[in-house]
Amino acid sequence: MKIVIQTDSSVQETSLCITCKEITPELERLISAFRLSDKKLSVKKNGEVHLIDLKTVLYVESLERNTYIYTDDEVYESSYRLYELESMLSECNFVRVNKSTLLNLNKIKSIKSDIDRRIRVSLENGYQLIISRSYAEEFKAKIFAQGVSNE
Repeated sequence: MKIVIQTDSSVQETSLCITCKEITPELERLISAFRLSDKKLSVKKNGEVHLIDLKTVLYVESLERNTYIYTDDEVYESSYRLYELESMLSECNFVRVNKSTLLNLNKIKSIKSDIDRRIRVSLENGYQLIISRSYAEEFKAKIFAQGVSNE
C-alpha cells in the first residue's frame, strides 16, 4: 500500500481520498477506523448531555425500553432506540449480536464457541457478551471478513 500525503495551506478542510483497484478487508478496516476517529455520540448521564467519542463505546444495550451506552468506565443513556443506533452505527463497525445488544467489533479481545451454537465474546475490559444463535452467522461473516480468527 502506498501512502501519499499532500499539504496545501489554502485547504479549508482536510479530506481523505483513497484510490484502489478493489476494496479489500484491510481497506474496509482502515475506512472504518477513519469513520470512527471523529464521530461523537450524544448521550445523557445524571441529567446532563455528554458528547462521547464513538471509538470509546464497548457496546449498546436496550433494557426495559431504555437504551444504554457502555464505555470502559461509564454507562450513559441514549434517547435513540436500538434499531436507530444500529442503522447509524452499522458503518462504524457495530453489529447486532442479540435482540437487545449492539457490539463494537473493535473492542473484542477474544471469541469462543459456546453451547447451543452461541458465541461468547470477551471485550477489552474483561466483560463477556453472548451472541445468540440467530445473529451468530452474521457476526461470524463480519468478523472473518475482517481477518479476526476464532479461538
